Amino acid sequence: MLKPIALGLIATLALCAGVLTHELAAQEPVAVRVNGKALAEGDMKLAEAEIGPDLGSLAGTPRRRVLAEFLVETQLFADAAEAQKIPLPADAQKTPYWTRRAMRDAYFEQVIAKSVGDGDIKSFYDEHIGKRKAEEEVRARHILVDTKEKALEILAKLKQGGDFNALAKENSQDPGSKDQGGDLGFFGRGQMVPQFEQAAFALKEGEVSEPFETQFGWHIIKLDGRRERQAPPFEAIKDRLKVAVIHFKAQQIVMDLRSKSKIEYVDPEIKKLVDSEQAQPKN
Repeated sequence: MLKPIALGLIATLALCAGVLTHELAAQEPVAVRVNGKALAEGDMKLAEAEIGPDLGSLAGTPRRRVLAEFLVETQLFADAAEAQKIPLPADAQKTPYWTRRAMRDAYFEQVIAKSVGDGDIKSFYDEHIGKRKAEEEVRARHILVDTKEKALEILAKLKQGGDFNALAKENSQDPGSKDQGGDLGFFGRGQMVPQFEQAAFALKEGEVSEPFETQFGWHIIKLDGRRERQAPPFEAIKDRLKVAVIHFKAQQIVMDLRSKSKIEYVDPEIKKLVDSEQAQPKN
């Protein structure tokens, strides 16, 4: 059994360790403050470890800016959760950064996600998808070669009854469609270079074009079909739409929370970037 003096020493050491940790945290450079709450470099490092892989090649100050915004939004959602007396999940890690993350997630699940019902999803569908006009699509196959002379040679064979698929496999220089007999599948307007699109949509089903040139070379097109692409039915995409609506609503909420909060960018480089963005004229 430990003697009272030993217990007192352990308690004193623990207290000193806690004071030291607090002092070190206090000395850590602050990146941003949200309503007076400091988010420091240690938080930036944890955010980098968490979301850094999703930022790709973004580097330097713009990358730090994204990390800072991630921290800001996490703090805003965590504060909103606390204001609504949402309890900290039992399995949350008891460190400031992960406590905020757990509270953010709890708010997202218990407030934002639960507020989105079938009516919200249907309204989103009607506004953004259901009103779309049917889009015309064509299905074509092509043969791509280097020269006009080669294209005319192939066209002559086609006019003599040559098989388009076989000639494409034998002659086409498009690696993406050659082995499929030149088949490009269905595509709509705006998906191909202008010359190709114009030639394809001008053809009748089963018709073969005259040779024409694009920046890729010389083409011959055969039109295999046309169709009207309708908007997908609501029930077929309802579940996927729900995710989109939840995230859309989350962005609206965080914008409202930001408008009511005091956000101070303390890091000089991040502040400079934010100030320059805010100084730019809005369209």
